[in-house]
Amino acid sequence: MALVGAALWVVGDFLAHFATWTLSGRDPRYWQFAAEDAFAGLSVAVSLGLYLYTRRRNSDPRFSLDLGLLYMVYTAVALGLMIHWEKVPQGLHVFPLISWIGAIVLVFAAIVPSTPGKTLVAALIAVSMNPIGMVTAKARGVWDYGPWENVVVMHYPDYILVGVAVVISYVMTRLSLQVAKAREMGSYKLGDLIGSGGMGEVYRATHRMLARPAAIKLLRPGLLAKGNEAAAQLAVKRFWREAEAAASLRSQHTVELYDFGVLEDQTVYFVMELLDGMDLEALVRKTGPLPAGRVVYLLTQVCESLEEAHARGLVHRDIKPANIHVGRMGLRHDYVKVLDFGLVKSVSTNSEDTVGTMTGFTPGTPAYMAPEQAMGEKVDHRVDIYALGCVAYFTLTGQKVFEADTPFQMINRHLNDIPVPPSQRTELPIPEALEKSVLSCLAKNPAGRPQSAADLEKALLAVQTEPWTEDKARDWWAKHQPA
Repeated sequence: MALVGAALWVVGDFLAHFATWTLSGRDPRYWQFAAEDAFAGLSVAVSLGLYLYTRRRNSDPRFSLDLGLLYMVYTAVALGLMIHWEKVPQGLHVFPLISWIGAIVLVFAAIVPSTPGKTLVAALIAVSMNPIGMVTAKARGVWDYGPWENVVVMHYPDYILVGVAVVISYVMTRLSLQVAKAREMGSYKLGDLIGSGGMGEVYRATHRMLARPAAIKLLRPGLLAKGNEAAAQLAVKRFWREAEAAASLRSQHTVELYDFGVLEDQTVYFVMELLDGMDLEALVRKTGPLPAGRVVYLLTQVCESLEEAHARGLVHRDIKPANIHVGRMGLRHDYVKVLDFGLVKSVSTNSEDTVGTMTGFTPGTPAYMAPEQAMGEKVDHRVDIYALGCVAYFTLTGQKVFEADTPFQMINRHLNDIPVPPSQRTELPIPEALEKSVLSCLAKNPAGRPQSAADLEKALLAVQTEPWTEDKARDWWAKHQPA
């Protein structure tokens, strides 16, 4: 648009001289340099400057698009000045018209992606340049157009075009996003947005040939960490790591990965199974603390997922209720899937890239973070055991182990405070053996915790409590989330 604009300023200025020269009976004075030529020359320079900026490799796409709207406003200002600068011939009739500015507003709305709100503001400013030019011309004594109502009569069509431009902007932006998403995800067609967070967005999707439902998680580094390349690189690294970890694990209780790739615009994505249900945090928030038997039933499944990951030398490092999905899988209910391996780390390496002060990211979630992880010390699989103890505490009581106003206060409490036994924070009965297992997971010293997910699973299975069965789970889901 900027390059075309530069060419049009040159051609338009030349043709304006040609038109006035012809209509004046070929008066040579109309080929002399005038104020309009200065406006045109300045506009050519602005246009070329914008074109060169947008061609830079490191230019910010969003900022460039905003500059595009500013360029449209500038163009309107320049046209308004040029049209109303020189003395207007006597007897020029005032009548409604669609000006060049109105046409430019429509063209920009159709070509330059923007939100309807931004388009509305920029377009209103742009089309106001002609009325402002008329008022200024009258004040300077170069055009006596009569009563002020003539300003409205002459340019109200441009304001009508502003409404048209907003509609065009909305429709074209929506269509372009849909086409881009449908094209860039290859064999998968994107549907509705399921959720979004710090690591990316998740969309419902279907395979074009198999009609298999799926979920696509994608990350756009430039939008995630605008102006912070280190943060963007770390985000992409974590995204890759999550995909690689999920692809290498085969536990039935670890989310399954279907596909993975990087698009031309550097958008990173992977396709995973679409899960039916809700995460554990939403479940507890919705229905309150869970009975002990159901907690055992759910946590033993989490242990199975972690057992395989730990056996492969992988530590999740972000076990929390929001990363534990509970739902229906085939004919089974209360089926657990462990999600989000974005912070997974191999204990066989000494690298550490999760120090929050380095890039602004937090290595985990403070409310579920083991003391040694919070201190930035070397960690192993027992940080997941600690986090799972926090999850167990939350599901049994509906409350976190510790409450705090800030992440730093939360970390400090995990480092120094002794947890209140969960039985003292809920009216539901908690077997002593279960409470003992949960508190052992919360030991400050890793040596005091269960030494593996398998050990914790055995301890949970040994708890004497009213068992949670498939029939109970099916009835619960039929009541709380019908198919």
